[in-house]
Amino acid sequence: MLVLDADAVETVLPMRDCIEVMESALVALANKESVSPLRTVIRMPKGAIAAMPAYDGASATAGAKIVTVFPGNAAIGLASHLGVVLLFDAAHGVLRAVLDASAITAIRTAAVSALATRVLAREDAQVLAIIGTGVQARAHVESILAVSAITEIRVSSRDSDRAQAFVADLSGRYDCAFSVSESVERAVVGADVVCTVSNSATPIVLGAWIQPGTHVNAVGSSMKHARELDASAVAMSRLYCDARESILTESGDFLMAVAEGTVDQSHVIGELGEVLTGAVPGRTSPEQITLFKSLGLGIEDIAAASYAYSRAVQLGVGVEVPFAGQEHHG
Repeated sequence: MLVLDADAVETVLPMRDCIEVMESALVALANKESVSPLRTVIRMPKGAIAAMPAYDGASATAGAKIVTVFPGNAAIGLASHLGVVLLFDAAHGVLRAVLDASAITAIRTAAVSALATRVLAREDAQVLAIIGTGVQARAHVESILAVSAITEIRVSSRDSDRAQAFVADLSGRYDCAFSVSESVERAVVGADVVCTVSNSATPIVLGAWIQPGTHVNAVGSSMKHARELDASAVAMSRLYCDARESILTESGDFLMAVAEGTVDQSHVIGELGEVLTGAVPGRTSPEQITLFKSLGLGIEDIAAASYAYSRAVQLGVGVEVPFAGQEHHG
């Protein structure tokens, strides 16, 4: 059994590679070649624990991500998402690897947003708004720059000191004009691509601020009682998701808009994988507002873990650990 910590995962799962892995995974899911059921979640007083199993037909692997989500962790310097990804082969059920889930989640989530941006945003998009300054904010800067010719990045956060530190750190790494916006509204108005990567339970982006031609990746909320966008932002957008079952069951951004009567289930245009296969249309005009609601799928974790494992074996990365029951018998 191979153990890959966060540093090892980041070494063997480069963002650009992961974007392509996510494209293959979502196409396979749309073509019914993989299985990715709804996650099982147990709520606790201060957080939750979730199990996300999946079978990846492309790599003949299966597994599950077991992850805890504690939004208050940032206050004590911990990531909000912690856990492991367990990767098994699909031939005999042998446990091949245990991978750090925080690294897998950060990279694959941002990679899927980049994929959505590549197929749904305008080709001439230049201004990116990042709402949040955590792990996902950093990953989304890297991923969106991998697919779009962004020249300006606006950052907004409830903590101005964190926003300033975020901009100071990243402005030296990328050839873009970074700035801190004094409000979310200032960041969003005029932006071509907006990524909401906060832990807010109430709307932080209003439809009134989103201008024609904008693409929005709504990433931060994956619970039905929390949302980052108000109902008007959802209603005015062409809405896409990673999986219909997920958005109809877990997305507060969508379900609260339904409850308020602004949209119904027919408002969901389709899954990102369906856009990639051509089964549903993506953006059809420069003026349209497109919205990708990201909830995260087990198949994304398993596909990313499978690729990371294969690369780790090739490069000799990770730590081999004996594991009971894996001895070969005849």
